[in-house]
Amino acid sequence: MKKFLFVALVIFTLLIITACSATTENSNKTANKQAASSESAASESPKILRGPNVTLVAEKGTQKLSNGVTVPVWTFNGSAPGPEIHVQKGQKVRVTLKNELSAPVSIHWHGYPVPNKMDGIPGVTQNAVAPGKSFTYEFVADKAGTYWYHSHQDSVNQVDRGLYGAFIVEDPKEKYDKDYTLMLDEWVTDKNQINSQIKAMTPAGQSNKNNGDSGMGSMPGMDMGGSDQGSSNSGGSSGMNMDNMDNSSSDSGNSNGMNMPGNMMADNMSMYDLYTINGKSGSLVKPLTVNKGDNVRLRFINAGYLPHNIHIHGHNIKVIATDGQPINNPQAVKNQVISIAPGERYDVAFTADNPGKWYIEDHGTAKGTNGMKALIDYEGSKATTDQPNASTQLPAINFADYGSKTKPEFTLNQKYDVTYTMNLNAGMNNNGMIYTINGKTFPNTDPIKVKTGDRVKVKLVNRDHMNNHPMHLHGHFFQVLSKNGKPVNGSPIYKDTLNVKPGETYEVAFLADNPGNWLFHCHDLHHANAGMITEVQYTDFHSSYVPSSSSNNKPE
Repeated sequence: MKKFLFVALVIFTLLIITACSATTENSNKTANKQAASSESAASESPKILRGPNVTLVAEKGTQKLSNGVTVPVWTFNGSAPGPEIHVQKGQKVRVTLKNELSAPVSIHWHGYPVPNKMDGIPGVTQNAVAPGKSFTYEFVADKAGTYWYHSHQDSVNQVDRGLYGAFIVEDPKEKYDKDYTLMLDEWVTDKNQINSQIKAMTPAGQSNKNNGDSGMGSMPGMDMGGSDQGSSNSGGSSGMNMDNMDNSSSDSGNSNGMNMPGNMMADNMSMYDLYTINGKSGSLVKPLTVNKGDNVRLRFINAGYLPHNIHIHGHNIKVIATDGQPINNPQAVKNQVISIAPGERYDVAFTADNPGKWYIEDHGTAKGTNGMKALIDYEGSKATTDQPNASTQLPAINFADYGSKTKPEFTLNQKYDVTYTMNLNAGMNNNGMIYTINGKTFPNTDPIKVKTGDRVKVKLVNRDHMNNHPMHLHGHFFQVLSKNGKPVNGSPIYKDTLNVKPGETYEVAFLADNPGNWLFHCHDLHHANAGMITEVQYTDFHSSYVPSSSSNNKPE
């Protein structure tokens, strides 16, 4: 009997051990599946982080951009774009940047009029955040709208590798059933060029971008002798004779490089051969699901270096804001494209009243264009997907005559305290291609000197007959007064980034209401990196910031 009990006990023990092993094995399988799922989810971008307190970790990673294309990326919180930060209007925002990369980084709040010390410009407002260090950005989000954030340290390379994300300030009074953000970008897929760029981004491999040198060597293979303007096909001259345009007194002397006719050189951006929406291309772009009757908002942000002509199929749309600033009484349009230049943002609203599966796509002929498309997918609709027509030429919305007139902040003929003419051009020096403002490259460009309360008018003249120059002003919004000598006739248009095409002239005005030292530069960051930067400097502002020579600061 004892022997039988002993055998039974042994068998019972073995059964328990077997069961435990199976449970452990199943648990491990489940954990592995969960880990794999978590890893997969971590590569999806962007996630949404609700403020006002947020932590962003700059770190290396890899990302699948399209089927068969995975590239090394520099990320915020593991994805490119980084998290989509949402805060409520009026909140005090605190964003802590932790740098786990091998190179210093920073965060610039593109389009947002933060206090000067929070602008994130290495060598101008702060030292770049060194590897292993952190920095906390604090400001009040008092202006609703669509903005974005990106590194401004060696930004021509760091933004190119993915260090950017959306920054959305929500107004509780604005109600939409669906609200989607679409960040547009272009990528290089050639491994040799990627490796060369990453090598240049390391501290040992970087050259000083803040010395007026070309800097274009940071992306080997960029042939500056071509004429490919990317998907927008908007690089052609308007045909205006620019020879008799007014030259300001600042258009003389001390050029870092020999001025040359702008039509002798144009960017060849064909190295950017894969276009993405939210870090994915083609079939990997997540569909935008809607229900019939939904009031839908789309927020387009161009984080790349090429303009994109965005067409929304099947719907009447209204462009309700540009660069986060509302447009007065926008009219509905259909089958027109929105030309979105580097750094610009456009908010679109429409009613989901046409069930089916409809494309949002970039129109153009460049190689990567067909990847920049997303699907508006009605829940429950069995309709076949409409056909893309990216090669079809459609008219672009003219924002100089869009929306309804209302009282503007500025007029063309009022008195201004400061006026400045900014002649934009291209040239060569001993280091290669340069891009100039009034014949000079940064840091030798003549700043716009203002004092608090000044009304400032700037004339932007593109004398470079081959290249677009999307000019971005930090810390302020400006009103667009005229285009090619003709006043803006529709809604007053307020922006922080304005694309000046070859041969075009704009006049813009802003109020000097945010004391500090602020960059005003081209947001094709290749151009900024090669000299096309100046500053707005407040003469009644005194900064306590002293740049550190050991911080390797590179504002562009």
